[in-house]
Order: sequence, then C-alpha cells, then structure tokens
Amino acid sequence: MTPITEVEGRRLALSNLEKVLYPATGFTKGEVLHYYASVADVLLPHLRDRPLSFLRYPDGPDGQVFFAKNVPPGTPDWVTTAEVPRSEGPARMVLVQDLATLVWAANLVTEFHTPQWVIQDPGQADRLVFDLDPGAPATVVECSEVALWLRERLAADGIEAYVKTSGAKGLHLLAAVRGASSGRVTEYAKELAVEAEGALAGLVVSRMTRSLRAGKVFVDWSQNAARKTTATPYTLRAREEPTVSAPVTWEEVAEVTEFRGPGRLVLGAGDVVGRVHEYGDLLAPLLDVDRAAPVPVPAP
Repeated sequence: MTPITEVEGRRLALSNLEKVLYPATGFTKGEVLHYYASVADVLLPHLRDRPLSFLRYPDGPDGQVFFAKNVPPGTPDWVTTAEVPRSEGPARMVLVQDLATLVWAANLVTEFHTPQWVIQDPGQADRLVFDLDPGAPATVVECSEVALWLRERLAADGIEAYVKTSGAKGLHLLAAVRGASSGRVTEYAKELAVEAEGALAGLVVSRMTRSLRAGKVFVDWSQNAARKTTATPYTLRAREEPTVSAPVTWEEVAEVTEFRGPGRLVLGAGDVVGRVHEYGDLLAPLLDVDRAAPVPVPAP
C-alpha cells in the first residue's frame, strides 16, 4: 500500500520508500526524501522561480538515468508551472516554490538542475557559474587550484565568488551578477576561462574537446547560456554514493591545495545535513540582490 502523507496541506502518495537507490551504501528512497526535507530551508530559495530540469534515476544511478524538462505526466494541479521560451518553441516547466512541491519532485527520484536566471526575466542572468571538471589523473585538488585563481580574477572585476562541490569529481564556482544577458555572461565567462588557460599553463583547458582534458581541469563556461542548467545547490547526485552538490568554504578549498587531498570536498547527504545545522546556507549571499555585481562590458 502506497503511504499517503500531508505536506503543507497537500496530500502526497510516496512510493517504494524501502527501495535501495544507492547500493554502495544501502541508501533508500525514504532516506532521499528525508534528506530533501531536512535541507528544504536552504534548498528552496535556490530553486524558487527557476524552471526545473529533472534528471531522474528512479532505479538508482545504475539504472536508467534521463533528463526531463517538460511538466511530467501526472503532475498535481497545485504544482506551479510556467511557460518558458525556447528556440525550438515554448515549453511548460515546473517551478519548485514550496515544500510540498519539493517532496513531490523528490519522490520522482530527481537531481535538481536550474538555469542562471529566474522566470520573471528569462535570459537575463542573475548568476554566473563555472563548472570545473578534472580529466584524470587530475582530481579535485587541481580543481581547487583553478578555483582559487578564478576567485581572485573575478574579485579584480568586483565579483565575489562562492564555491560548492559538484557532487561528482569537481567544483562549481557561483557569483551573483546583474545587468547582463545570459549571452554576455557566457562571453565573459569564456574570456576568463581562456585567460585561465594562459595563466595556468598545463593545468587548464577552456575548449570542450574531450581529448584535450587528460590531466587538466576543463573550465566549463558554457553553462551560463540561457538554455543550459547546472546542478542546484544541495541536490543529491546520481552517483555510486549519495553525494551532494554542496557549498564549502574557501578555507576548505585552500586546505585541499595545501595538503593535496580531497579533504571535505566530497560530501554525502549526512555530512550536508550536519553542515547546514552548523553553518546555515553558505551560499545565502547569492540570494541578496544588493550584492549582485555588474558584469564588465566588453572592450571596444
């Protein structure tokens, strides 16, 4: 019998709660739902008003994994949706605006992916992102070196960067920005990625060609494009273990470069719940519109 629960006055049918989704640790679907409920206060502000792309893995990361952007079949009528402009034609997508919608979406076994803009102003960037992806034998240690360089470079332009784990192999840098289209932010991010490739010779690659990435960190600037999405802060990832794309401090990043080990840059669901209780949301400044920085205008 499918359990029925009530969340904020909404009745939800939660299925297969004992199903093991992460065999390496025995982490179940019920634990997935508990995790999302536990971090809802810090997760929801990063989801709110951003059209959601679902990366679903209903049978765990070893089963079928697929992206879904359109409103899924069977979506309750109380879930907020919005029409989103796309080059191939408008799509109707889900907005996770409240706890009930978060639990409903989590019950589908979902990684949450969101764009760098909000529905009120599609294509007008309010965030800048770099995805630092190491090519073996490079690791998160090399990603940390690149992250620290990018932090200083962004600071030179008056942009304050924050960092989170990708929940996979690398790191994500995020910054609050204003006054620029997604296209301009993409151009700016690419300019900095190319600059990093020149400054950190042999360590960084800015081009997407996979054959160039061995032993280097790919600075992926392309996720700033209006059509692209990035793993939302605090989302679980479809990996062997229930790792999370979670914020970390710059001190923790610096420690990784000093001691040449992953340190606290690989975080599981249990780690993140404890960190939220200790630190709150380390990415809260991204939500403060008064702290958003203008993106430099291109040189004439």
